[in-house]
Amino acid sequence: MITVDNLVMRFGGFTAVNGASLTIREGSITGLIGPNGAGKTTLFNCIAGVLKPTSGTVTMSGEAITGLAPHQLFHKGLLRTFQIAHEFSSLSVRENLMMVPADQSGETLWNTWTRRRRIAAEERANMKKADEVLEFLTIDHLADEKAGALSGGQKKLLELGRTMMVDARIVFLDEVGAGVNRTLLNTIGDAILRLNRERGYTFCMIEHDMDFIARLCDPVICMAEGGVLAEGSIAEIKADPQVIEAYLGTGLKNKVTAQ
Repeated sequence: MITVDNLVMRFGGFTAVNGASLTIREGSITGLIGPNGAGKTTLFNCIAGVLKPTSGTVTMSGEAITGLAPHQLFHKGLLRTFQIAHEFSSLSVRENLMMVPADQSGETLWNTWTRRRRIAAEERANMKKADEVLEFLTIDHLADEKAGALSGGQKKLLELGRTMMVDARIVFLDEVGAGVNRTLLNTIGDAILRLNRERGYTFCMIEHDMDFIARLCDPVICMAEGGVLAEGSIAEIKADPQVIEAYLGTGLKNKVTAQ
């Protein structure tokens, strides 16, 4: 579905992504791991249109999408979440979801005067869908709570819910488990698996929790120093000497090998 070919992202004299090439298969949950500073989030930002890469290409189902803006990719079904949730804190959880669908009639001032019935019908449909999403994520009891009052894990569920309000084809998750307690992390994992298996969502996720990666992801791609270091199952990645060295350093790698 997504093919990244020889992607480079430079910031002045610093190269954050250095010739990275990878493929994200349609219908997969692909894990992206690597030590801090490996270029994972910068790669996400290049794919999702937050950054325009210095060179290289990104294609989606054979269509060139390199350098397209986030709103253009949104309409193509490519969405991303962030390590720090971006909710509308003063709106309710339900209202946060209802804002997601694009091109709502109520967004145009003229329509608020001339097409009130259409606006009301759209709002009823969006509210119904939002309630279905909240029930799917098992947070329907929070529908009327202010989004800013949610816990970190609940905000991550809300971000996942926003991807469900549109016809997402592929979702990039940036450390969805960061700062989330184990119970909520399991809930998030269950939701991702159900979306993948029941609704055909494709996911690519950056994550440091290896147990979470092992439960959800196949394949797993490891990055280091801006490039792709290894790819395979979680068992293959954990056993790869280059991956061990990237995470632990040469000295610890030799110690592990000796043991």
